Amino acid sequence: MTTALYLPEENIDMIAATSVLQQQAADIRTRTINWASYMQSQMISEEDYKAISALDKSRASYLAQNSSQVVKTLLNLVSHLSKDSTIQYILVLLDDLLQEDRSRVDLFHETAGKLKQCIWGPFLNLLNRQDGFIVNMSSRILAKFACWGHETMPKSDLNFYLQFLKDQLATNNNEYIQSVARCLQMMLRVDEYRFAFVGVDGISTLIRILSTRVNFQVQYQLIFCLWVLTFNPLLAAKMNKFSVIPILADILSDCAKEKVTRIILAVFRNLIEKPEDSSVAKDHCIAMVQCKVLKQLSILEQRRFDDEDITSDVEYLSEKLQNSVQDLSSFDEYATEVRSGRLEWSPVHKSAKFWRENAQRLNEKNYELLRILVHLLETSNDGIILSVACFDIGEYVRHYLRGKHVLEQLGGKQIVMQHLGHKDPNVRYEALLAVQKLMVQ
Repeated sequence: MTTALYLPEENIDMIAATSVLQQQAADIRTRTINWASYMQSQMISEEDYKAISALDKSRASYLAQNSSQVVKTLLNLVSHLSKDSTIQYILVLLDDLLQEDRSRVDLFHETAGKLKQCIWGPFLNLLNRQDGFIVNMSSRILAKFACWGHETMPKSDLNFYLQFLKDQLATNNNEYIQSVARCLQMMLRVDEYRFAFVGVDGISTLIRILSTRVNFQVQYQLIFCLWVLTFNPLLAAKMNKFSVIPILADILSDCAKEKVTRIILAVFRNLIEKPEDSSVAKDHCIAMVQCKVLKQLSILEQRRFDDEDITSDVEYLSEKLQNSVQDLSSFDEYATEVRSGRLEWSPVHKSAKFWRENAQRLNEKNYELLRILVHLLETSNDGIILSVACFDIGEYVRHYLRGKHVLEQLGGKQIVMQHLGHKDPNVRYEALLAVQKLMVQ
């Protein structure tokens, strides 16, 4: 039995009426297929000819009386016919049958089982076709078979299908991206499928696409996918390893659409409520504070929303973040900023008292924070991040006796010296100060 997460249906209206797939399906429904010529040329059996012709004329009544035959015929036609326009028509017909009545998914599973036919194979094969409509309508049908019935998709097929969805999401200028995202929205409501998606590195893909400029509808759909993932406590605890909080905080600060605001706040709330380890929830709170979420919440508090969920999430988050700020030591704040990779001239950097008390704490967890500073110097192109990282390394060696030796072991000294020729005068200045501190005996 698939354990779906039951959420308000409004949140997942299966396909926006404006989607490309839906527009094309409307045209395909009006086609007339000459089934007689298929039978005459022996491409379909007489039995399948009678069934599909009757289905075309009176769908509901024929299906009620001949359900097994309908399933058998549709699976035969999808498996054995090859002409694009005919396959498109059969797929739309099948999808409409499932959309009208979800219980038909179990009917398909049961009948295919009795016929010893694989229900997944024919549609998985169609994912390799050239025609974009066939590929995406087959994908939509697969998602319904996987989510709306009592049977789950077998593991090997599941990994193939989720990898397919992930690749489709990452395809440049994919005109069917809304339809791909809808399939994922369905799949990730089923707990068994969530870990498989993480296994194909799905979260990284969602975050990578969200960090580019996508339209607000796709933005909403992909954040919805993150939201349903966070209902699993283990995944909620892991989420920020993928920089979910910084990316969503950026989108929140630019966001004009209420539904995108609502879904981001819902993700943030789950990241605090769902992890079973309270220290993880605390880390998430600190990360949100670091990413200026409190400031966004105070702006949202001034606005009027029709949606009560937004108001209650804003209140909840404001309270939790305010509390975490009060509990925060300056070192917690510093460590969170460094781990986020978003260094800026926040007050702790320039505090001599902070460095006197905390310099050697950069050695904790096998020099974790020091390694991050060195890594940022190697990889970042941002002038402020580079300036702050140089400054912090200089303060570390100034206040920790063995700091110079440790930094050399990590290769940091060379990297600081490389920035003496940086094009940004501020970076050059901070690198020079840091090198001077490194040279002092």
